[in-house]
Amino acid sequence: MAVPKNMGSVTQIDTQAEISPYDVNMTRDNVEAIWNSVEGFYKTGLQPGMTMVIRRQGEIVLKRSIGHARGNPPPRHPDPDPSTVLMHPDTPICLFSASKAITAMLIHKLKEEGKLKLHDTVGTYIPEFACNGKENITIGQVLSHRAGVPMIPMKNPHPSLLFKWNSVIDLINSGHTSQGDGKTQSYHAIVGGYILGEIVRRITGKPVEDYLKAVIAKPLGATYLTYGLPKQHQNKAAFNYSTGAAPAFPINLLAKRALNIDFEKVASISNTEGFMDVSIPAGNIYGTADEVSRFYQMMLDGGQFNGKQVFEADTIKDAIKPAGPLTVDQTLLIPMRFSNGFMLGENLFSLFGVKAKKAYGHLGLINIVSWADPARELSVAFLNTGKSLDPRTLPALGKILVSISQNCSVLHK
Repeated sequence: MAVPKNMGSVTQIDTQAEISPYDVNMTRDNVEAIWNSVEGFYKTGLQPGMTMVIRRQGEIVLKRSIGHARGNPPPRHPDPDPSTVLMHPDTPICLFSASKAITAMLIHKLKEEGKLKLHDTVGTYIPEFACNGKENITIGQVLSHRAGVPMIPMKNPHPSLLFKWNSVIDLINSGHTSQGDGKTQSYHAIVGGYILGEIVRRITGKPVEDYLKAVIAKPLGATYLTYGLPKQHQNKAAFNYSTGAAPAFPINLLAKRALNIDFEKVASISNTEGFMDVSIPAGNIYGTADEVSRFYQMMLDGGQFNGKQVFEADTIKDAIKPAGPLTVDQTLLIPMRFSNGFMLGENLFSLFGVKAKKAYGHLGLINIVSWADPARELSVAFLNTGKSLDPRTLPALGKILVSISQNCSVLHK
């Protein structure tokens, strides 16, 4: 997309929210160095709009946006609405797969309430699932991407299938697997979310979106953190755009293998009313960067937020405990460690920067990254709208992750 010469013309800073970084073991130069790395990503022309919130020791040191929430699309994906809307620090953005971490905590809440155990089989709650090699698959294996059912069992499904909850559940229930023993880690991009959401529905007797609101969104004081968006908020959502060079072999095939649909269709589908009207537990929670950062701050604070005990401290500890060793994931084909619900950091380099072994969080459709780092007393939400497999994407994102690590010193060994 077009990048203006004057970056300030598309930048908004919530000066009322940002505190002095000197109060939390940082400097103004640290904060500006991080923001400069975000501006560097914007200058690639691959990100129409981005927001970032960083909390350090529970205080907001950075809350900013750059670019447009709508409009200024790349030329090969023209927007039918020629008007442009600036991105605001509190614009709701689809989290895509970063939704998984929040959905996982609904299952952990049910465990906390004594309504399930992670070693229970999925079939205990969804009897129709227990067939065709899936009889012994546990809830914990679904959370840690070891359930052996990484894809919807249908060749070239139309994207609109994701809008039909019962149809997806029926397909998953009827599917086969030869990897139902929990030994193989294979990222479940879509299927795991539906399984977990259906377990929530069957235990509570209510839609998963109701439980999300009661358990997480309301206690955090969030306007959003909803699956999809209510009609009255849909016009506020940031649009997603497919940007950069078209995905080439083998990246395009790997992306389709993970997502079940062509990568370039994801952005356009996510801008439709149909997408915002439904619940897709693995991929369509909407939230602001501040709300997502609040979620991870609550995790850092042992389940507390504003004096409320949202989760018990032991629930948080269980949720972020490694579920297996660092291993090459058979869907993503990269080394990855998971807990029961979260992607985990590493010492050398990971999704959460360098020397981030204690960090946990989740990636969302290539560029979105949200996490907590207990060693740095850090909760971060970096949300964006450019969906790109362009070769420039990962280096630009990597610079942001490294910059945050380097400019937020480790406080606890």
